[in-house]
Amino acid sequence: MVFYERHVLPGLLTFACGRKSFRDQRAKIVPLAEGRVLEVGIGSGLNFPFYEAAKVDRVIGLDPAEELWARAARRARAVPFEIEYLPLEGERIPLAPSSVDTVLVTYTLCTIPQAVTALEGMRRVLKPGGRLLFCEHGKAPDAAVRRWQGRVNPAWGCVFGGCNLDRDIPALLHAGGFRIDRMERGYVARMPRFAGFNYWGSAVPA
Repeated sequence: MVFYERHVLPGLLTFACGRKSFRDQRAKIVPLAEGRVLEVGIGSGLNFPFYEAAKVDRVIGLDPAEELWARAARRARAVPFEIEYLPLEGERIPLAPSSVDTVLVTYTLCTIPQAVTALEGMRRVLKPGGRLLFCEHGKAPDAAVRRWQGRVNPAWGCVFGGCNLDRDIPALLHAGGFRIDRMERGYVARMPRFAGFNYWGSAVPA
């Protein structure tokens, strides 16, 4: 399992999360980030090309997967703003209260074991007037699709590093102390329906 996590999983996640379906979704959310940005689950840096550089001062990337850092560092060479890496889990955000303008999470809440704890930390570090930007897959509205999510989820998590197919993203945001001020949802193209229902938008501390 250690060999898989170190040598197979990083490439698999980079390939899967770099597909056009995901790129199209990232393009809707990442350009909205501004100021000092905390990106939780920075992974291999797949969001870097979508930042609007003129609006960003610095990106602080939180991710425990050291195996992905080298991939992220290569992508970081193409961006004009500073990127800082913090090798920590989403539940451990070592930043001062009210210290970032934007928190960005893309395809990350599905994997963090204690997602509500992580969201509470994200809320703590946001400045007054700051926003959480999110783009996540999760619980589908159709009963038949949800049944498939339940069936596939155990094996899916093993293959994709603990990813959960059926997390209720709006409920998690509310439980973490956020109020959703804008959200869209729907099945994305070119993805199996059990893995393709997405939520994207922004939230503010409640």
